[in-house]
Amino acid sequence: MEQVDLLVENGTILTMDNEQSVIKSGFVGIKEDRICLIGKDPLEKPRAKKVIDAEEGLILPGLINSHTHAAMTLFRGLADDLPLMEWLNKYIFPVEKKMDEDFVYLGTSLACAEMIMSGTTTFCDMYLFEHAVARAAREAGMRCLVGEVLYDFPSPNYGEIKNGFRYTESLIRKWEEDPLVSVAVEPHSLYTCSPELLVAANHLAAEFKVPLIVHVAETATEIEQVRDKYRKRPFEHLESLGILGPHLVAVHCVHLNEQEIQRMVAHDVKVVHNPESNMKLASGISPVSDMLARGLTVGLGTDGCASNNNLDLFGEMDTAAKLQKVSKMDPTVLKAHTVLNMATRGGAKALGMESMIGSLEVGKQADVIVVDTNRPHLTPMYDPYSHLVYAAKASDVTHSIINGRLVMERRELLSIDFDEIAAGVKKKAKEILRWVSG
Repeated sequence: MEQVDLLVENGTILTMDNEQSVIKSGFVGIKEDRICLIGKDPLEKPRAKKVIDAEEGLILPGLINSHTHAAMTLFRGLADDLPLMEWLNKYIFPVEKKMDEDFVYLGTSLACAEMIMSGTTTFCDMYLFEHAVARAAREAGMRCLVGEVLYDFPSPNYGEIKNGFRYTESLIRKWEEDPLVSVAVEPHSLYTCSPELLVAANHLAAEFKVPLIVHVAETATEIEQVRDKYRKRPFEHLESLGILGPHLVAVHCVHLNEQEIQRMVAHDVKVVHNPESNMKLASGISPVSDMLARGLTVGLGTDGCASNNNLDLFGEMDTAAKLQKVSKMDPTVLKAHTVLNMATRGGAKALGMESMIGSLEVGKQADVIVVDTNRPHLTPMYDPYSHLVYAAKASDVTHSIINGRLVMERRELLSIDFDEIAAGVKKKAKEILRWVSG
């Protein structure tokens, strides 16, 4: 039998494929960057250059953080317990004006370390100096979809918006052949972007056949701002501009009415839910269960560490499920399996990557994690989906494989020097405090 590069064995495999196959005492064979074999028959088990023993734990697809601002790890805890607009205008935007590419590279490297150690293998980023984000992710061995944030006012990176479009096109062209880095067009929101900017961004996304990602309907204040300015609600406004479509990823989607959900369904708009950020900023509760019931694709994101404080998708899954239950006063909505799907297969589909990642299937990219279930809080295990959503912790992830490369083994980071990053972050934090106080 042909030798494989990596063999992950002796675990229960949650494939998250179309049939939702679960394989007990199974193994996953990886050759180069792809899954080449999934099975359980010992006679079919291949020889391997390296074997990872799951020790009767869970083997599943890497988690997908479908929306974050990675470099905001450097703002973690800087300005908490504030309304969204005050948080943005008094703290985040002023500090961002002083950032540079090195700042973003350092913050993203820290984010990659945190995400790898918590089972995330792919993230979607919207921020500034995105070439630095792509470079940090690539060096860390993480898969990412990145996009430079575009808005009407001058950017600390590119200045005027015309340069923002040039910068975005340069991102697309530079990284278009990269196995780990993909690029999207990412206007910030309807209240920071003119109709002309949104239309131009949509044209650019269509030209290069990449996703268009926008914050939409996050707060009640945003709804009023858009309605006062354009006499339309957000999705009605986007539809009037010809922007709604399957390429559009709408982030947050907290304040929706029935007509807007109908529009989203009609145009196959993709959604990313960020429950903890929405809770912390008191933005509201997204009608996720309603959107899923209507057939919309919904991924799961953490948002940035300034409005969530961590990049932990295990905590996010737990929160997402419980928030919908208490919101609907119905314990049956948003079942554990559905939430895990949002963090894997749903996220892949939302980001246009469903043919590559999101499930463990032969031929797909080898993004695989192992969860140790030999822990007091995971014993006994009747339902692995329930355990992953309601009981598992980020620290239970023991191994992470991205694109066939082992980037964490037995909780040890192999692709990132965390001590070096931490030293740089501590130094940068002192500088940030001076920016805020001065």
